[in-house]
Amino acid sequence: MSSSLKAFIFLLISCFSFSESHNIYAQSSGEFEIARAKYRGGGDWYNDPSALSNLITFTKTNVPIRISNSYSDVSLGSAELHSYPFVFLTGHGNITLNSSEARNVREYLENGGFLYIDDDYGLDQYLRPVMKDIFPDEDFVEIPFNHPIYDQAFTFENGLPKIHEHDGEAPRGLGIFHEGRLVVFYSIESNLGDGWAEEEIHNVPQSLRRQALQMGSNILVYALTNN
Repeated sequence: MSSSLKAFIFLLISCFSFSESHNIYAQSSGEFEIARAKYRGGGDWYNDPSALSNLITFTKTNVPIRISNSYSDVSLGSAELHSYPFVFLTGHGNITLNSSEARNVREYLENGGFLYIDDDYGLDQYLRPVMKDIFPDEDFVEIPFNHPIYDQAFTFENGLPKIHEHDGEAPRGLGIFHEGRLVVFYSIESNLGDGWAEEEIHNVPQSLRRQALQMGSNILVYALTNN
């Protein structure tokens, strides 16, 4: 599909075809605000604050979709979590949730929300038990390369790009589904967020930064138009 045709299709989507569940998230301006997850346990959920801002700017420049220029930080146990159609979670270290927080996240996801998790190297060992608390009967599954999340505004025939060469492992896109709907997308061994941040922070080459932003746009557009 050509980029111009995709842009036209997404213009129609953004104007007319948001699902009923997402209408509850729209601000009075008709825009959607997204959020970054705050969590307990000592992990650095707050790292690279420029990353999500740069992703928003890139997405709005390349895809005519109605999202706010700003984002909010929201605690996973807060009722405010349910105000955002897309929540981004990242970090290097520990994350803990009590039963109330886990129940809140599950209800958010079951009611139309979408959680994107980017392992910033060090999060995985803490994240998996937390996700089991949220969805005890579900496991992460590998998302095949032909899944639509890899072919929204930009096409990634081989799945996630490798942005940060930490240990040489291949990048993987994992997911959790609820009633057939992808509600959690988890990138591991990729570290898209490093590519979203300002160039001087991680010294990611421009070509990789663009791939990271393109894949991030795919995830964001998918979350806002398929849930």
